Amino acid sequence: MTPNLFTRIGPISINNPTILASGILGISINVFNRIYESGAGAVVTKSISVLPSDGYDGPNMFSIGDQGWLNAIGLSNPGVDNFSKILKQNKKIPIVVSLVGSNEHDFVNMIQKLRNMQILAYEINLSCPHVEKVGLDVGDDPDLVYRIIKNIDSITEVPIIAKVGLGSTNYLDTVRAACDGGADAITAINTLRAMSIDIETMRPILGNKIGGLSGKPIKTIAVRCVYEISSKYDIPIIGCGGISSWQDAIEFILAGASAVQIGSIINYKWLKIFSDINDGIIKYMSKKKIYSIGEMVGISKRF
Repeated sequence: MTPNLFTRIGPISINNPTILASGILGISINVFNRIYESGAGAVVTKSISVLPSDGYDGPNMFSIGDQGWLNAIGLSNPGVDNFSKILKQNKKIPIVVSLVGSNEHDFVNMIQKLRNMQILAYEINLSCPHVEKVGLDVGDDPDLVYRIIKNIDSITEVPIIAKVGLGSTNYLDTVRAACDGGADAITAINTLRAMSIDIETMRPILGNKIGGLSGKPIKTIAVRCVYEISSKYDIPIIGCGGISSWQDAIEFILAGASAVQIGSIINYKWLKIFSDINDGIIKYMSKKKIYSIGEMVGISKRF
């Protein structure tokens, strides 16, 4: 019997557990098509807001070494009206649309404008660490999270994924609020609030001063969060944070994730990373005589 990479994330089904994380590549159907053809099971768009945003002045991204990145791009995006025109071009790609806003009305407005389009799921960004009044500012308010998810759930049949991060409140309270509001899955985690200073110029390196840390340095934190969420709540999880190899992907799955998002490592290994991780997972499953992703999800909780 040959192992199968097909996986289910609640009501969402994809051919393999590797997904492009939000914010890594530009918003283009041609680019998304290349990513999908390179082996990704699905792609997540950059976070879309009601109005267009140019983001922050540069520098807005730099490497900190050891496959780590610090960025403060500022959620640059074309806005929902322009993005809806782009999305209409989609014919075959499993696209998860990431949405960001400051209140429940922002999200309802955007979803109404995206009706009747080919969308696999919505990922609600409750965790961007460096843009005021959205992201973590929203995610740190469980009551607001509940209202946002509840309102979205009341107007769409498209599955809802809540993306959580580590802010000033207990992130598990945010997960609980999302679950109570009707979320179908959780993505954990987003980048971590961080900064770096150039000791020669004595200035913060990022144009926004504070940014988000991603890549290998946050992997063990993200694995811990997936394990904790999966131990406390009965909701499917997409693991995200520092995944750079098939071994990392399997670690997240064993912790409780049904799929994983690939982000910063693309800056080092480009799109080949998707097929590399999928090939490694298949070989691991064959060696362990495991035939489905579902058999592996959360095994580490047995010990």
